Amino acid sequence: METSIYWLGIILALLAGWSHYSGLIIEKVVINKLDPDAKLMKNLIRTPKWLLAIFIRFGIGSIFFMFAQLFIGPAIIPGLMASGLIILTIGSIKIIGETLKVIELLAIVMMITAITLIGFSELSIDLVETNLLETDFIIRISISTLVMFFLAIAFQYLQTKMEKYRGILLALISGLMFSLSNYWISPLLGVIAHIFSGSFILLELFLFLISSAILIVVNIFGVTKMAESFRYGKASNLVPMQNVPVQLTPSILYFLVFNLTPPTIFSVIFFMIAVILIIFTSFILGKRQAQIEEIE
Repeated sequence: METSIYWLGIILALLAGWSHYSGLIIEKVVINKLDPDAKLMKNLIRTPKWLLAIFIRFGIGSIFFMFAQLFIGPAIIPGLMASGLIILTIGSIKIIGETLKVIELLAIVMMITAITLIGFSELSIDLVETNLLETDFIIRISISTLVMFFLAIAFQYLQTKMEKYRGILLALISGLMFSLSNYWISPLLGVIAHIFSGSFILLELFLFLISSAILIVVNIFGVTKMAESFRYGKASNLVPMQNVPVQLTPSILYFLVFNLTPPTIFSVIFFMIAVILIIFTSFILGKRQAQIEEIE
């Protein structure tokens, strides 16, 4: 891969992250102004500011995201996009009026450090060189998708039984949905050129239709579940929780779905350190979130 193309992909991924988190801040501002008893989605879809937030996240942000995918693949993009946590932190303090304790600031810094390590692990994927129609690949991505769907269903059930952790569980469901979006954007982009040029084979059309359907469903659920979670806690806590599955699954995608070998031993070391930091950070933010919900 040419150096110029690689760095262009890096820049596009960063812009995608900044767009994503800017939209999240606007969403939180809108949700905070709603009456607690108001029907959430019915009111949100009638609010221009919330629609603007969705456009920033899934209109502008998606354009940056898809081009970044084409240039550097799906493995390191979520880590680069998480640089938007800086915008989230500033927005929570300056715009929403939320306060952050020292331990929370430390946890967010640790999350950003972990995400940076994942980015520097160089677990990039060349979509051009990957046979997306290979039977084994289809089986691997299907099994991992079913596992993540079952996890989301389990979390959905638990959030109805564990009110203290409702915000956390809803954020994790949202993260799983966006993880699946990261999964299935690759097959879509891998066959879309053939589909629109008319030179596709039947299996490519099938993969295109399946990918499109999954992307629509998971993004809708990802947005709605995150909106629900915002009603139970602070954006500065919940968004990093949402990031846990989003940051962990790219490596699963790299090793188990695309079945690739890391370029160096340092790639594995960086990843292991990042996983430890993410788990520790999740514990801190999750515990703090539960305490906030008990007070409220």
